[in-house]
Amino acid sequence: MLRWLSLYEQPQKKTTEGAAPKSFLDSYFHISERNSDVKTEIIAGVTTFMTMAYIIVVNPGILSAAMGKEYFGALLVATCLAAATSTLLMGIFARYPFALAPGMGLNAVVTYGICIGMHLSWQIAMALIVIEGFVILLLVLTNLRELVMDSIPASLKIAIGVAIGLFIAFIGFKDSGLMIANAATYIGFGSMSNPVVIMSLVGLFIIMVLMALKIKGNILYGIILTSIIALIACFAANSMGIAFNVFGNPDVPAVAGAALPAGASNLPSWGGSIIELPSAATLSTVGQVDFVGALSIGILPLITLVFALGMVDFFDTMGTVVAVGGQAGLLDKDGKLPGLKEVLAVDSLAAMIGGFMGCSSNTTYVESASGVGAGGRTGLASVVTAILFLVAMLFVPLAYLIPSAATAPALIVVGFMMLTLVKDIPWDKLEDALPAFLTIVGMVFTFSISKGIGFGFISYCIIKVASGKWREVHPVMWIVAFVFALYFIFVSSII
Repeated sequence: MLRWLSLYEQPQKKTTEGAAPKSFLDSYFHISERNSDVKTEIIAGVTTFMTMAYIIVVNPGILSAAMGKEYFGALLVATCLAAATSTLLMGIFARYPFALAPGMGLNAVVTYGICIGMHLSWQIAMALIVIEGFVILLLVLTNLRELVMDSIPASLKIAIGVAIGLFIAFIGFKDSGLMIANAATYIGFGSMSNPVVIMSLVGLFIIMVLMALKIKGNILYGIILTSIIALIACFAANSMGIAFNVFGNPDVPAVAGAALPAGASNLPSWGGSIIELPSAATLSTVGQVDFVGALSIGILPLITLVFALGMVDFFDTMGTVVAVGGQAGLLDKDGKLPGLKEVLAVDSLAAMIGGFMGCSSNTTYVESASGVGAGGRTGLASVVTAILFLVAMLFVPLAYLIPSAATAPALIVVGFMMLTLVKDIPWDKLEDALPAFLTIVGMVFTFSISKGIGFGFISYCIIKVASGKWREVHPVMWIVAFVFALYFIFVSSII
């Protein structure tokens, strides 16, 4: 395929100026203008997919905690389909090497904040996401989203990404069993007799080694290797008649080495097939949006929830686009991305797509930086990534062989990667450092992304006033801070 595509790059005949005419791919995606070629873009697309493919199993794992384990397979298909559709739109219309998938952090808000925390159905949660995406799209079309993006200081932009990273790592520690509830100290260390803890540590060490060896796709490979080791351990434990309950089977003790009950197995339920075409059962989450239920929760809860989801989606995308665009050298002299409106429009549509398909809001992924690092500069890389997500959709049965102990380390490592941005915060400037700090700790300690962002915005405005530098605060920041203040006052009795 590479060889066939490369033919498009070969000159067919000379122009009057002696230059070779551009191929359709080159002209449409501006490949040569951005100092790239078709082969490099394809490699970049594969690289991006390999580094973010963990979301295929991680997202269903998070959402099924609220929706039910019976939806795991359907969520896997929906995750792939939504990611493929959104990424394809980004590649074709925005023509940038940004890949999209259900957002880490956003799926946590849906599961732990809306469904479990507020006891709302997942169908209502998905309706709220569609509404949120539509509202953000209106902000894009009226240029308000770009205005807000330009008004936020760099220190807060960075802090939001760092905070979300810690938030995700927190969930990873919980899912791995490394962190458990403790009445005396609030949280504590899990038991090393728990097979989930054992395999999670194995998975974490595997990913660490792969990262140290600079192997691309290290998170995905870590998930696969950990799952294989877990299956081998379960087979061995079955043959010895002892428990090694990595897959959470309800009839098997959670203590490694305990006696295995008669007729019980450590292995997960699996039909034995590898490839499966999507069926009605595996598409059961698509279109399951309850707009009537969303509107019936009350105007104030509706506004606050849409606002909370919008804030998370808004700032997650903002940080990612600026960071990845900067890495690719695609920003102009003012630090802005040309054609940003198209990127933000696709991102807003992606949120609606994710909600409609029942897999949470889709957003631009920071893992796109891996493809950029491999040389990707155009939307062709995104098209390749989208195709690979479609192919992955066929392998739903294999997902049942992947335990949470294999995906939890991925969350911890993703948190680490996002945390590395903390070095760019100017810690020697109080008016920047303290709001950034409050954003980070506020998000983790309240287990709320939107509240953490609110802490940062409000404190930034207050400390600027106290420092006599209130003129440095953009007018939009005052408005957003005021809205957040209202959010804190009214949302505390709702969420």
